[in-house]
Amino acid sequence: MRTPIDPEEEPQYERLPVINLMHIMLQQKKRIGLSFTQNADIIRILEKDGRFEWNGYYHAYHCLNTPKNLSWIMETFRGIAWINGKKFFERAYYGNGEPPKLIEQWRNREKEKGKRYAPKEYLDKLEAKCYSENTCRTYITMFERFLNAHKEIAIMHIQEQDIVDYLRFLKTDGKSMSYMNQMLNSIKFYYETVMGMPNRFYQIDRPKKKKVLPKVLSEEEVADMIKCTDNVKHRCIVSLLYSAGLRRSELLNLEIKDIDSKRMVIYVRDAKQGKDRHTLLSERVLKDLRVYFKEYRPKKYLFESPDGGQYSHTSVTNVVKRAAEWAGIQKNVTPHMLRHSFATHLLEHGTDIRYIQELLGHNSTMTTEIYTHVAVNQIKDIQSPINFLNLD
Repeated sequence: MRTPIDPEEEPQYERLPVINLMHIMLQQKKRIGLSFTQNADIIRILEKDGRFEWNGYYHAYHCLNTPKNLSWIMETFRGIAWINGKKFFERAYYGNGEPPKLIEQWRNREKEKGKRYAPKEYLDKLEAKCYSENTCRTYITMFERFLNAHKEIAIMHIQEQDIVDYLRFLKTDGKSMSYMNQMLNSIKFYYETVMGMPNRFYQIDRPKKKKVLPKVLSEEEVADMIKCTDNVKHRCIVSLLYSAGLRRSELLNLEIKDIDSKRMVIYVRDAKQGKDRHTLLSERVLKDLRVYFKEYRPKKYLFESPDGGQYSHTSVTNVVKRAAEWAGIQKNVTPHMLRHSFATHLLEHGTDIRYIQELLGHNSTMTTEIYTHVAVNQIKDIQSPINFLNLD
């Protein structure tokens, strides 16, 4: 099989028409779709061959998805049209190589009669791709909500319009853009990754996220939260979220061995997108951690539940919210708000944004730059123009 023609690598074919390959499922059979701007020569070739049919819903010609047919397309249109197969041959991220532990729990859970559950293949693929446990939890939960909203339709008969209508319903129901994108990701994962049809729903417009500035706490508010938390375990949780800029899942995944007191760093394993990184270990936090360790004696994870398992996401959220209440903070404080505050306060104290990027585990400074919009150190000395008015 020849490599798909890439317009950027073949500038000498600049004026050739483009055929976009896509995956189509019709009558429970996988088919290769060919989408292109109206072109009499391409249509004549396809209709003369006899294996292609037109589908008005997808606005594409299509044939059975077989290696032989794919090779025929590549060879026949070589020099006649560009074959854009970028999304058709696209590969997804495969995690860091460690299967998520919770998949087995989802397989063995008790099933309620009349409720639809993610197919076995869905769970198997999440496990095989080694997605993070947080991603697995989100995908499974979201996809099952979608399935149970379409109980009257067989899973392989669901069409693009059904998904579009459901996303529209979520929007009218007040769901955020982030929620709707997560829902779409969970749906596309089944059809495009599990069932091997990448780009099947390429015509669905992805909801655009609103550019919302991160909510942060003042340094005084963070200090009050820590000082008001008497329980040493809870104080360590609040302190670590803030002092190291950790996500909630990263805090829960910390093992005792990840606290490097000799180098004064914390090793964050398998963070977002499977990346590892180091972040800050504060001397003050280390003192509390030593007191906590002597009192609680965790076995593997730094923070464990009473039965010895991993501490729960809900427990961490509750610890943070209680600390905020005791500190008299009226805001709806979340664990992630402490991470935002970590980045903002470092920026306000003059830390180079590239170092903050590394500590947070961002791919680029473009993501980190959002904190420049909430840092106030550069505007404190600017006077409002109303101060220049003669109002006395």
